[in-house]
Amino acid sequence: MEAVLTAAVALLDEAGASALTFRALAARLGTGVGTIYWYVSNKDELFDRATDHVVAGMLTAVEEQPQSDDPIADLREMAVTLFDAMIDRPWLSAYFMRNTDVQGHSLRLYERLGQQTLRLDLTPRQRFHAVSAILGVVVGTAADLGAELPQELLDGKVDRVEYLSRYAETWRSLDAAEFPFVHQIADEFAEHDDRDQFLAALELTLAGLRLQAETPDTH
Repeated sequence: MEAVLTAAVALLDEAGASALTFRALAARLGTGVGTIYWYVSNKDELFDRATDHVVAGMLTAVEEQPQSDDPIADLREMAVTLFDAMIDRPWLSAYFMRNTDVQGHSLRLYERLGQQTLRLDLTPRQRFHAVSAILGVVVGTAADLGAELPQELLDGKVDRVEYLSRYAETWRSLDAAEFPFVHQIADEFAEHDDRDQFLAALELTLAGLRLQAETPDTH
């Protein structure tokens, strides 16, 4: 099973979800398609097990992080670790925690995040919403940044700065009275860093969590 999952992840990393077929996996392993069915019953299970194979490493990285006196700081550290792992694998976000019956490591990772909220004065619903929000920022941003790039970027006809600047210039030409916000942020958009944007979204989420935990009358 280890060899099958390692090969499956390699195919996914090289060319995305469309590359992982039973035929391609069998060819990579130098065996017949029928052999794969000894390990997984269908393609959905193959994707779920390949995902969990990757998440095992993410879980190890999170578990190795020392715990501080501040659970929200620990949540931040965990979230950044997860994001950095996911951004390198654009395919991963679509399958993360899709089936925790198969993805045991994913469930343990979810539990690890949730345990940090047990250190805060929150209700069960607030804990659930907190972890959901954090994972939403991590997985959602990683999925957005991992989306297929425009062909002109893939071909190298334009670089990222030029591509973003083109849109920013269009926004600047719009009626400022009708689009005051777009006018104000056009320069920021043209020069923004994706990781900084993720960190800002995470910080907003964690700031809201801290405020909620410190405001007893919201419980």
